[in-house]
Amino acid sequence: MSVAQTKAPPKAPRGEMVDIRGRPLRVVRAGPASDRPTVILEHGAFGCASDWAVVQEKLAAKGLASLAYDRAGLGHSDPGPKPRDGKAIVSDLADLLRALDEAGPFVLAGHSMGGLMVRLFALTHPKQVLGVVMVDAVTPDVITSPLGEKGVYAFSRILGWVSHGARYGMMRPVAVVAGDRIGLPRDASADKRRIHGSALHAHWAAEEVGQWRATSDQARAGDFPPAMPISVITAGAENTVTALKDIQSVPALASLNGYIEHVAGAGHANLLGRRFADTVVRGVEHVLVTAHR
Repeated sequence: MSVAQTKAPPKAPRGEMVDIRGRPLRVVRAGPASDRPTVILEHGAFGCASDWAVVQEKLAAKGLASLAYDRAGLGHSDPGPKPRDGKAIVSDLADLLRALDEAGPFVLAGHSMGGLMVRLFALTHPKQVLGVVMVDAVTPDVITSPLGEKGVYAFSRILGWVSHGARYGMMRPVAVVAGDRIGLPRDASADKRRIHGSALHAHWAAEEVGQWRATSDQARAGDFPPAMPISVITAGAENTVTALKDIQSVPALASLNGYIEHVAGAGHANLLGRRFADTVVRGVEHVLVTAHR
């Protein structure tokens, strides 16, 4: 006599689902409620809210509340209307913060392509932004540099192939091996790997990257206010200065309250992991101290 075995139900995603205009977005909140500013965390291309798990732990240990989320179509969030350019993404974020009754002002932190999103949010919602932390972040000038333009084009093509292959399950074994290059805690790492292998996630990540030039143009429409505190955290030692590092440093150099930290030994992904995440927290603290918060 055989005993039928049933699969365990899938584990609920970390965080909560929040409805905006009939579409749920996944939100992960951490840290104590207080009168101090909330830190809003924007992940990079092909990323998700779980990328920020270590940073959120470290911010909470400092008594700071933070909010990470999956952009539309990515992670556990439902897709949104096309095009998935910066304007659409910033509009979603503004709706999300209203739905959560979060008025700000906020500290915004953006990793990689998320740097374009926080810049555009700061330009379009200046009263809600106390300051910005750019974490090995993309700026509008990246795509106008010859190497940057080639890199974006190559990355877009790669994501197109990934999106196609993911429909046939090709990303699932890749996700097991390389889904977490950050070095996340167990639950966040498992979530990151599941997302990394998702065909839907790959498709909408490719849609975002396909709009990279449009998003860069939108973010180039203005500059950060000169007095706004801007922290720039870049992977790699200061003596390994490259053209990309020069471009990344511009927002902090242009600010009257800029801060730059070059992180020796860090890579683009593991800058958010346990070994290096304190540098991101220092960037947040620079903004808060400068703004007397």
